[in-house]
Amino acid sequence: MSKKRRDIPAFGLPIIETHFHLDYLKDAPAGDILQQARDIGVERFMTIAVAPENMETVIKLTEEHSDVFGTLGVHPHDAEKYQPSTGAFIRANCGMDKIVAVGEIGLDYFYDNSDRAVQRTVFAEQLQIAVDTGLPVVIHTREADADTMAILREYAPQMKNKGVVHSFTSGMELAEVAVELGFCLGINGIVTFNKADNVREVVAATPMNQLLLETDSPFLTPVPYRGTENAPKYLPFIAEKIADVKGIDVEEVLRASYDNSLRTFFN
Repeated sequence: MSKKRRDIPAFGLPIIETHFHLDYLKDAPAGDILQQARDIGVERFMTIAVAPENMETVIKLTEEHSDVFGTLGVHPHDAEKYQPSTGAFIRANCGMDKIVAVGEIGLDYFYDNSDRAVQRTVFAEQLQIAVDTGLPVVIHTREADADTMAILREYAPQMKNKGVVHSFTSGMELAEVAVELGFCLGINGIVTFNKADNVREVVAATPMNQLLLETDSPFLTPVPYRGTENAPKYLPFIAEKIADVKGIDVEEVLRASYDNSLRTFFN
């Protein structure tokens, strides 16, 4: 007999979902997915662009839902699709009220879906857009710590607003460098996984005022709902695990992460 999954807790405090992909969720209509999250306290949502072909979709979603905000950018997996017209589109639309960051951008040397040199060039070009527009960034990095640190050290001093290294699974050195440069770290369901001691060590070592809550849904569903499609409604489980790791009340995690999200993306 399967063990019954416990209900999603609701703590009566507002939450901001700082990273999910609303256009990728398939288990229910977008309106239902959002309402289920609102019912447990999610107040705002950030749906993240990843490729030239889904940036217009992100903009449309922000127009259809008053509490959904978006980002514009090209993920390292799709770096080879980046053209001058792509950068021009990002620049032209970054001034929209509902677009709050440049992203998802960065480096991914685990899958190497795009040439590494192309990834570095496209990452740098999009960081320059953030510098020029004053927007924060949403960064993806995997198995690319050294190059990520080098590029961030070059661009961060010029950035009015920094942003987040999302879905953080990298080493402690990158965590320390990112925090020192003023970036937050995005923590999602990985922190609940049995084999994610490295992530929990980073969470324990990082000041609470530089941690953000995210799901990266539909991916990385937290315990105890692994095996189902992820969704923003599961954010309380991530907050609970962060509280457990840091030895603090979950309400403190929720208040701090909410303030951090406002400061990072909505100031």
